[in-house]
Amino acid sequence: MSGSGDRLPRLLALVPYLLARPGIRIDEAARDFDVTPRQLRKDLELLWMCGLPGYGPGDLIDLSFDGDTVSVTYDAGMRRPLRLTGAEASALLIALRALAETPGVVDADSVHRAIAKIEAASGDARPSGVVVGSGIREAATTAATRETLRQALQRGRALWLRYYSASKDTITERTVDPMRLLIVQGISYLEAWCRKAESVRLFRLDRIDELTVLEEQASPPDAATPKDLSEGVFPQRPEYPEAELVLEPDARWVAEYYQCEELAELDGGRLRVRMRYADESWLVRLVLRQRGEVKVERPASVAEAVRLRAAEALARARHLDATSAD
Repeated sequence: MSGSGDRLPRLLALVPYLLARPGIRIDEAARDFDVTPRQLRKDLELLWMCGLPGYGPGDLIDLSFDGDTVSVTYDAGMRRPLRLTGAEASALLIALRALAETPGVVDADSVHRAIAKIEAASGDARPSGVVVGSGIREAATTAATRETLRQALQRGRALWLRYYSASKDTITERTVDPMRLLIVQGISYLEAWCRKAESVRLFRLDRIDELTVLEEQASPPDAATPKDLSEGVFPQRPEYPEAELVLEPDARWVAEYYQCEELAELDGGRLRVRMRYADESWLVRLVLRQRGEVKVERPASVAEAVRLRAAEALARARHLDATSAD
């Protein structure tokens, strides 16, 4: 049972099956679906990139692998009624039209009927700023890294990596003992014991700049226990202040790259988001780096800090221009 005609029903059945059996062994699930463990692993890898249109954080199915077991940590809204926004409907239509044009589609008539129903329901809406396939792009850019990490985990080897920390805006070099690979809210992570921090850390695969598998064996200490991700990678920290930002179309990636809560789609493809931050200077640097593509709506203190830093930078630039002219 491995043909494309059989695979789609199996994929649709896998999520509710796994939700009812958290931590089930992959070989046991494979027996229930009458496929090989290798085929089931391929199905699970495909599920990582499946979910609701939008393909950003909170849209994709999340799986947690621990040894030979698997659990669903996020079902991508499969339990709630589907209510598509204009942007979601457009993204889904684009994906379905691409599928309809793909040679070998088993039931093209069903795809065309789905397209017709969505077009009828969405009417003449023309949303802008639709981001399609960002999860697929993320998978492509981290595929080599993921494969290297998978091999290191299988061989039980330690790793050296150069890693970008977004919260501190710094690049550090670390030696880590890998523990498991995760995908949470559509983002790939390595969970490992960090020898530098002397604690368990999660490393985003798309922020690993360089990676080397070491000859020494990985040896996480007994205290290195997997993190509880039941509330997500970054559980809400009510003690942290909140900021509301408006992202221009070219800055919508911020909502995918950082932990944000989407509040509203705005005209012109803009997006209003809410995010918590621990360090005001980090948030100011983030906004300034976007060169006017991000606007701080609140708090006023952060908006003022951005304005002052921008004015200072402009004054320095003018001074340098005047000095060079002299």
